[in-house]
Amino acid sequence: MQRVLFGDNQFFGINHMSDEKARAQAMRFQSLRAILDVLEAAYDEGIKAFMCTTHERVAGVCDYFRDHADRFPDYVFYPCMPYAHKYANAVTEHGMLEALRRFLPEEGALGALVRGGVSVARKDVEGIAKLLIDAEMKMFAGLRTPVIFLQNIVTDLLLGLGFKDAFGIFADHVRARYGAEPGFITMNLPLLLDTLEALGIDNPIVCANINKIGFRMSGGIAKYEELLAARRFRAIAMSVFASGAISPREAVDYVCGLEGVQAIVFGASSIANIRQTNRLINERWGAAAGGAA
Repeated sequence: MQRVLFGDNQFFGINHMSDEKARAQAMRFQSLRAILDVLEAAYDEGIKAFMCTTHERVAGVCDYFRDHADRFPDYVFYPCMPYAHKYANAVTEHGMLEALRRFLPEEGALGALVRGGVSVARKDVEGIAKLLIDAEMKMFAGLRTPVIFLQNIVTDLLLGLGFKDAFGIFADHVRARYGAEPGFITMNLPLLLDTLEALGIDNPIVCANINKIGFRMSGGIAKYEELLAARRFRAIAMSVFASGAISPREAVDYVCGLEGVQAIVFGASSIANIRQTNRLINERWGAAAGGAA
C-alpha cells in the first residue's frame, strides 16, 4: 500500500466546510484536462496512487492512464465504491433494469443480467452484491487496483443495520476476482474494527477521519488514538486538515506522529499545495513516504 494517496473530492465539488469553495472547485474541474493536469502534477511530485470514487468522470481518467501507460508505469488506482448518486440518477433516467445493464461489465453482460434477475427473485444478497461490485470495477479494467474500498456511505449504513456478513462478501469477492485487498472507509472506526474482528478479517485496511480537532471522528480523539496504538489494522488517515480548519504543518505533525497510521490521503487543487503537503509528510515520515507501507 502506498503511504501517500491522492484523493478526488476537490474534482467533484465536495468540501465539508464550505459550499462556496465546493462550487468553485466544481466549476474549475469541469474539463477532464483540468483534472489530469493536477493528477500529473501529483505524480511528478512522487504521489503515484489515486484513491477515487467511481464517479462517471473517473472513467475518462482511467482511459487516459490506460492510453499513457508508458508515462505512468507504476501508477495505481484505489477505487472506492459505490458512488451512490450515479445509481440514483441512472435509475431515475432509465429505470432499474436498464440502469443495471449500463453498469455491467461487457464480458458476459447478458448472463450477468440474468443472474442478477435471479438473484433479485431469490433475494440472494450475495449475488446482487457481487454483480454490483463488478459493475463498479468495469471502468478500471486493465489498470492496477491493489486495494478496493467500500465507501463510508455503505460501510456505516451496514454497521447501523447490523448486516455484518456484507463485509465478508465484499472482502471475499475483491480478493477472489480482482486479486486485491479489501479496504473499508468509515466515520465510526471503533464499531467497524469490532465488526471486522468478529468476522475474522485480520489486519484490515481502514480509512477514517483522523485529525487533531476530532472533525467527523465518531467516538472522539482519545478513542481513536487508543485504537491506533492497540489494535491490529492498517490505518489510512483522511480529513487530516479538517477541511482547512487546521494548518498544514500542524495537521501533518499530529497525524504522522500517531502510532498506527500507515498512510495519508489528501486532495488538493494546486501544484503548490500538493508540493507543500507532500514535502511535510516526507519530512515527518522520511523520503520513503511515497512508497509502500
